[in-house]
Formats: sequence, structure tokens, C-alpha cells
Amino acid sequence: MTRRFARPSFAAVARKEDSSRERFWAVFFLAVAAGVASLPAHSSTSIDRGRALADDYMKGNCFACHSAPGDGKIVTKANIAPPLARMRERFPDRELLLRQIWDPTVRNPDTVMPPFGKHRILSEEEIELIIDYLYTL
Repeated sequence: MTRRFARPSFAAVARKEDSSRERFWAVFFLAVAAGVASLPAHSSTSIDRGRALADDYMKGNCFACHSAPGDGKIVTKANIAPPLARMRERFPDRELLLRQIWDPTVRNPDTVMPPFGKHRILSEEEIELIIDYLYTL
């Protein structure tokens, strides 16, 4: 006696695939929300976020004083402060650049650059994102 097994219909297979896909995306979004599936520190997303913070007049507003000749997306005629060019070469020690942005008055008490970290204009995480961006220039 041979047994015959019924083949699942196309609709049943499609429903199973849809269910698996939905389960995958549900788990993925929960992982992202929980911070388990975070992006690397220097991803293009962090660079884009850093650029946005640097350009935001309520946050970094870097381009009010600095030009960014290496970034074609930034349009500014600023020339009050040094251009943001060759930043990795000028600041090979990331910590030194972070301290400069955090409180530039330590190195130059007469500077017009605001102490972004000291005055809580930017958080340390936001400054790190801006540095990620600056290191692309």
C-alpha cells in the first residue's frame, strides 16, 4: 500500500513564506529598537548624521564660520575660521579634536568658537558623529 501525500497548494506555500518574512522583519525591528543590531560607529549613516549636525544651526552650525571645501553638498562663503579640510591629517589624535570642539577656550581663551560640549550645545555622542564626518574631509 503506497501512501500519497498531498502537496501543499501555492497559496499555502506563499503564506508560509510571507509569515517567515514578517517574522524576520519583526525580529529585526525589535533588535534595532533594543540597540542589539546597531550600525558600526563609522558607517555612512553616522557620517550623514554628523554632516546634518554640523549643518544644523540649532546644533553645530559649523558652516557659519568654517568652509568645507571637500564636501560638495555644503555651500557656504564662511571664512571666519579655518577651513574644515584635511581634518584627519590636522588632528590625527581624535581625542584632541573632541577636546577642541568640547571647549576650544582651553587652547585659545580668545576664540569666538563656542564651547559646544561644556555649554551642552552638543552631547559627546553628537560631537563624535561630527568628528566621523570631519574625518571624511
